[in-house]
Amino acid sequence: MDIPVMQDILGRNDMVASENKALFDKNGVLAINLLGSPGSGKTTLLEKTIANLKSDLRLAVIEGDLFTDKDADRIAQHNVPVIQINTNGGCHLDAPMVKEVLDDLDLANLDVVIIENVGNLVCPAEFIVGEDVKVTVLSITEGDDKPLKYPIIFKESQAAILNKVDILPFTNFDMESAKHDLKCIHPQLEIMETAASNGQGIDKWCDFIRSEFKKKQERLNRGK
Repeated sequence: MDIPVMQDILGRNDMVASENKALFDKNGVLAINLLGSPGSGKTTLLEKTIANLKSDLRLAVIEGDLFTDKDADRIAQHNVPVIQINTNGGCHLDAPMVKEVLDDLDLANLDVVIIENVGNLVCPAEFIVGEDVKVTVLSITEGDDKPLKYPIIFKESQAAILNKVDILPFTNFDMESAKHDLKCIHPQLEIMETAASNGQGIDKWCDFIRSEFKKKQERLNRGK
């Protein structure tokens, strides 16, 4: 009996991810893979992001979850295209899952697609889906030890968002320790502090997206 090995699984995934990336590039779309634990505040962050950016960037969202379309329903209320992917118990999105839904998006009329991955700090780190940028959201309620416990996801990310900082005084979260550990894992990591529920720090995060979009357009133009 043949037993598939992880290398083969990742190899097949990476091939499809390259196809997804080529499609995003063809249409000039910045693709962001948004990662984080359940309850880290990813969907609330997305809602605030849409409100801040939709006047100057054309946005769409791909929602990944094990079951239900609750998060997609929340995003749809903000009048942007949204597609739900249910993994039916799977712990992450992979490139083929994303490829299946890309035809349902009018990529030629979009600037940014944000893919909210399944809540998990382990599996999504291993599977690229065709994104330009990985961003991991860490709620301070999860503890300042999480970067060292789950280093791969932060090493693979271009930015980390420390969310729910409005309740920092009511926790024992050590902000400086967390930032130190993140920089040890990934010295070039962009670190932002937010409180998505009240909009704190959202401007800086949205400026990051604008900057990444601009850099992608410049890269694509140089390649013509």
